[in-house]
Amino acid sequence: MKIVVMGASQGTGALCVKSALAKGHSVSAFSRTPAKLDVTHPALTKVAGDFHEPASVRGAVAGHDAVIICASPTSLGAIKEKPDYFSRGTKYCIDAMKEQGVKRLVVLTAHGVGESEPAASWFQRTFLIGGLLKGFFRDHDVQERMTRESGLDFVIARPTRLTNGKAKGRYVRTAALISVPSTISRADLADFMVEACASTTWVGKCVQLGG
Repeated sequence: MKIVVMGASQGTGALCVKSALAKGHSVSAFSRTPAKLDVTHPALTKVAGDFHEPASVRGAVAGHDAVIICASPTSLGAIKEKPDYFSRGTKYCIDAMKEQGVKRLVVLTAHGVGESEPAASWFQRTFLIGGLLKGFFRDHDVQERMTRESGLDFVIARPTRLTNGKAKGRYVRTAALISVPSTISRADLADFMVEACASTTWVGKCVQLGG
């Protein structure tokens, strides 16, 4: 497949690029500073662009089979400046995908967003969803609703707390609104998101991930 990863220069996005290349896909790594991505590969194209600029997003989406959205603010304070950070960029991606006939969309949010909040831990509900990361979760909720109503073949990934550990290759993935292990490595999350680009198993579902 030809996959474009939005927010590809670091973190989960960079690992999605590496995972997709390892699985034999062609990848476009889209970010403001793609030079930060320390990967070179014949099937990799680095694309400089702005997640919040419609023309930039449209150009990046063109010619691809699937879009992975991992773009995220680089600081907690950034969501105060751009409270619609996730949803605005996602809207531009959805618009571009519809315009160009790209159907598969894989979106990163978080365990505890929307109707999965009751399955989150007490700590997460109290101190993160209702506290420190309130703005993030509020906009993720809008982002998810927008994705579900897009008419695209979407998959929403809802991981628990992310770690920088190595991929285990064994983790819980479920569309059921249940508690899952409280952490998951970014490497395992990336494995799932790339898998979701090609598999039909999770299309139209919000998937809880932990392990």
